[in-house]
Amino acid sequence: MIASLLRPLTSALCVVLLSGCVSTDTLPKAFSSRSSSSVVVPAEIAGGHFIVTVKGRQGTWRFLIDTGSTTTLVSPEFARLNPGRKTAQDASPVLVRSGSGDTVSLESVTLGAIELGDVRFKNTPALVYDCSELSAHFGQKIDGVLGFPLFRRLLLTLDYPNSRLVLQSPAEAASLPGHTVHFNNDRRVPLIPVELDGHPLIALIDSGSDGALHLNPAGLNPPFVNGPRPGGTVATLTGDHPLEIGRLEKNLTVGGTTFTQPIVELTDELSSLGSGLLKNFRLTFDQTHNQVTFYRADDTAIITPSLRSTGLSFQKMPAYWRVLDVVPGSPAEENGAQAGDLVTRINGEAVAKWDFRRYDELVRTAARIEFTFLTGRAEMPVPIDTFALVP
Repeated sequence: MIASLLRPLTSALCVVLLSGCVSTDTLPKAFSSRSSSSVVVPAEIAGGHFIVTVKGRQGTWRFLIDTGSTTTLVSPEFARLNPGRKTAQDASPVLVRSGSGDTVSLESVTLGAIELGDVRFKNTPALVYDCSELSAHFGQKIDGVLGFPLFRRLLLTLDYPNSRLVLQSPAEAASLPGHTVHFNNDRRVPLIPVELDGHPLIALIDSGSDGALHLNPAGLNPPFVNGPRPGGTVATLTGDHPLEIGRLEKNLTVGGTTFTQPIVELTDELSSLGSGLLKNFRLTFDQTHNQVTFYRADDTAIITPSLRSTGLSFQKMPAYWRVLDVVPGSPAEENGAQAGDLVTRINGEAVAKWDFRRYDELVRTAARIEFTFLTGRAEMPVPIDTFALVP
């Protein structure tokens, strides 16, 4: 996770308050496949996030795959152009809870066909969500989020190293290589046991989050080799939330793989494994048998590199990036940057030209970045050094 970027955190806002858990009502009424074998769908991995192209009635659409979400979210445009059979719940507002405990009301709809390769999901319940901030964040149009229950009757494989999604029959589960871990519940929620220095810990597999390990330290009191320290602020659907981040002294074991002294973000919510950690695996989810299989070609320990930053956290918009927070003691603070400042250019180029991956790479590799701040109607270039937020 680069602390200077907006995190969508879509998975954290999809816990339906009225049910409290995943319900069969969130499943499509039917699905079909034109293939009897594995269906492979090319994916784009943007900042660790899993993006696939979905076919609808009006062309193709880009969706995130979010294993931490209990429902499917779609843009108002997608909902309007891909209607399904009307139900009594359509257009009814549904309260959802964010990871911070705040609530927001979203409209419920039933969709027509959603196609992933040769697999077609029919009459899928969904919630309507404005995806404009997600689109601005990724630098490309995002039309929604496919939640975990959509794939309940299939094997779902997120193959991060090979940038592909694979859909198979549950009958194929027995032949999968790798380390299989059972969910700790019978509700088909991907909560699994992991180990921190040999001590058990339950964590949600959350491909919708771009961090590595979001750790609730309650009862663990883990020692840190660096930090924890303020790590900036992230923007979510229900508001801006500060981060606290550091490097653990002890090791983390997930799916048979050891992560040596990982960098973690502290949370007072459920501990979770984000795409920053999941990107090392081919993950196959088997909801029929309540389990997930982790596979890596190389089972050596993984060392997390230092986390670099400018000390700036942003909310990205097409014409400008708004500063959400400035890390205390950072080069950005020393140069006078403040929350609320607007940035229009990076290294002389308009912010609209800086997509997720390009900016991420710049922060990791550049010793200094020139940000152009908008002051009234005047633009002021300010060079800001990058630094190791967490060595």
